[in-house]
Order: sequence, then C-alpha cells, then structure tokens
Amino acid sequence: MNYRHSFHAGNSADVVKHSLLMALVRALQHKPGALTLIDTHAGCGLYDLGGEQAQRTGEAAQGVLRAFADTDPLLDEYRAAVRAVNAGGGPQLYPGSPQILAQLLRPQDCLILNEKHPEDVQALRGAMRDTPAAVHQRDAYELWLAMVPPRTPRGVVVVDPPYEQTDERNRITATLAAAQRKWAHGVTVIWYPLKDRATHGRWKEQLRKLGLPKLLDVEHWLYDSDQPGIYNGAGLFIVNPPYAFTQALPPLLEALRAALAPEGHRGSLTAEWLG
Repeated sequence: MNYRHSFHAGNSADVVKHSLLMALVRALQHKPGALTLIDTHAGCGLYDLGGEQAQRTGEAAQGVLRAFADTDPLLDEYRAAVRAVNAGGGPQLYPGSPQILAQLLRPQDCLILNEKHPEDVQALRGAMRDTPAAVHQRDAYELWLAMVPPRTPRGVVVVDPPYEQTDERNRITATLAAAQRKWAHGVTVIWYPLKDRATHGRWKEQLRKLGLPKLLDVEHWLYDSDQPGIYNGAGLFIVNPPYAFTQALPPLLEALRAALAPEGHRGSLTAEWLG
C-alpha cells in the first residue's frame, strides 16, 4: 500500500490521528516537565488541498471538510489547529503532524522531525522554517532507536509510515520491542491503515505477544462491512497512554465517528487494550 501523505492529506485518517495526537500531548502537558516529541515519518509538514496530488484523490471532502461542517465542541481544538495554517475561510492548507506538534509546543518542549524522501524533506524544512523543530533525513527506524530515551524526562514517538514496503509491519514490531527495552515508560503512537480485518488481526497478535503492559489499539472502520480491495479506515496503536487521555477518550471517539461516518454507514471507532 502506498500512503504518501500528499495524496491523502486531510482525509478521515488525518482527522482521527491529529485529534487524538493533540489530546494525547495535552494530557501529558498536565505535568510541567519537558516533553520531546519525535516524528519518524514526518512527510512535508504542510499540504495544499487544492494541489494536484490532493485533488487526485479528493479525500479531504470525507475528512477535514466533514469535521469543519460538524458542530461538536469536542472537535473545536482540531478545527483551530487547521485554521492556524489558513488565512481565513475554509481549509485550503492542511497541517501535517509536524505542524500539529509544533503548535502544541511549550517553551520547555522540543520537536524532532525525520523524513527520508528527498523531495519531502526539502518541503518539510521549508514548512517548519519558523518553528524550533530539528529536521533529520535518516532511516526512520534507525532514528527511532537512536533518539530514545530522549534527553527530557518524558516524550512521545510518532510512527506514521507509508506502508510501501511489505515488511513495514515487521520492522515496526521489531523496532518497538527494541525501543521499549531502552525506554520502557515511553509513549509511542503508531498509525496504520485498515484494508482487511485478517491482516490487522494477525498484526495485533504479533504486538500482543510483545507483552507490553499498556498497549491501546484505536480502530476506525468507516463502513459497516468490509469493502474489498479499498481503504476501510485507519487506527493507532498507543503505548503507555496517560490516564487523563484514556479517561477523556470515549466521548472524543464518538464525536469523531459521528462526524466522519460515510453516507449510509454508521461505522465504528473503538479503543481496546491489547496489554
């Protein structure tokens, strides 16, 4: 599966991912101690929803535009983050995870971004020029292991690969296991696409076998039954989510499900502990 960010910017997966990422970081910021935020597959940082790649798929219509048409106040902070990169009116530009994370930084926090693709890392450096982010161009899994544990007492690693390689899930599983041995209390967020339940079920079992004591799986299935051969949704594995985040999660998930449900479908957006 090819999931280059630029083709799918602002889709339903981005709405869920960025809403939950904001809620997670805000929950960690209830404590004053510094945070290091690390994005291993950062992409371009900022996307033109009117550009050729985004227009080719048109997925923002079922994502950020639905979120903007919704009135639930639980999505207000997400909508504010998108408005922050737009001059006014509807969303013309969409902030990727690097821009979302940069908006959340407090003076004591730091942001480390990584993107291996040559064109995307150049765009990323431009998009993040006015932020304190450090930008790297390295293998994502090598950087992940090299950066943990961070210098600050706490941190978050965001892993959001394009799933272009057939061994992507195996590399994530192996790197997560190694990272947890180095940084057992670290918070890790792993984004994934959903195409069929069997593939996802097998990966969940692999991760369950790692024996991580706090592993949360958030699954967003767009349709009421699987649609063969197409994108069916996306989700997040979250290692060591803070209590304040998990307590506030159910109403946020319901707000997102309701805003993003395709016509004729209720869909589901659920959280399940795997460890």
